[in-house]
Amino acid sequence: MTTTGSDLKASHSAAVEPAGMTGINRFEMLLFRLGAKDGDERSEQYGISVFKVREIVPMPNVTKIAGALPHMMGVVNIRGQIIPVIDLPAMIGCRPKTGLNIMLVTEFARSAQAFAVEAVEEIVHLDWGQVLPAESGVGDGMVTSIARLDADVESSRLVQVLDVEAIMRHFAPPGSEEVKPENMGAKVSLKPGSAILFADDSAVARSLIEQSLEAIDAPYITTKSGKEAWERLQQIAADAQAEGKKARDKIAIVLTDLEMPEMDGFMLTKQIKRDDRFAGIPVVVHSSLTGMANEEHAKSVGADAYVAKFVAEELADAIRKVAIA
Repeated sequence: MTTTGSDLKASHSAAVEPAGMTGINRFEMLLFRLGAKDGDERSEQYGISVFKVREIVPMPNVTKIAGALPHMMGVVNIRGQIIPVIDLPAMIGCRPKTGLNIMLVTEFARSAQAFAVEAVEEIVHLDWGQVLPAESGVGDGMVTSIARLDADVESSRLVQVLDVEAIMRHFAPPGSEEVKPENMGAKVSLKPGSAILFADDSAVARSLIEQSLEAIDAPYITTKSGKEAWERLQQIAADAQAEGKKARDKIAIVLTDLEMPEMDGFMLTKQIKRDDRFAGIPVVVHSSLTGMANEEHAKSVGADAYVAKFVAEELADAIRKVAIA
């Protein structure tokens, strides 16, 4: 059932309380609508991870900021915290039919921000196998994956999962996310002939990770999901065995995001750690999902380190600490 501003009590907020990442390879997603695109009367469904949403509130008054970037509505005061508000329908190219009724307050990658949307609908629980990588260029690069809501593959409802990292990059100060090699510290020392294999479904994150690894002189292999990383690792293990080597002779570190289509970082870590072929290969979790619960769960499946996105210097430090020389 759709939740609009009139449905929620104006004096209260609807806090999002995820059940916790106790299961492996499961995805909790909040569904919402932004309106219709020009020339289309359908109001498409979009999704965002529940773990990125702090609370849902009726749309408050927004204080406009002089010289704000396009689609930046201004700021709001949420219990003493000043939070920027982004017009998400305008950002995506949609027109709300009933207005901007709801504000999603999100928290990830060490920052808080809010997105104005038309309506919030429900929270769905999916297997990551129901979430497929989006083709390049879908949603102008702001969609990271497509989720099938139903078991029926042929007629399932489809939802576009937004790449919040890509959206937020539009509002970052110039140069704030650039990787500065002079600040990255010592070059990493890896076993000759080995590389770092990393998995991340966000094009923005992949670009920043690649810049970071190049800055510390670390060879790397890029993959876009946990499933792709796992398949690549198995092929590398088979090639190593054919050469009379071990997988760790070719892979020095696995670096993984947590939320990814088809197979999440928790499952990828668990698969690696229970497979003798990959014994001795450290796994570093690199995620915008911060907090002790996520860190402890990552460690419970065998992760050797956990670093929050995105501070390039901290990522480099984590890599140096676990590197196989």
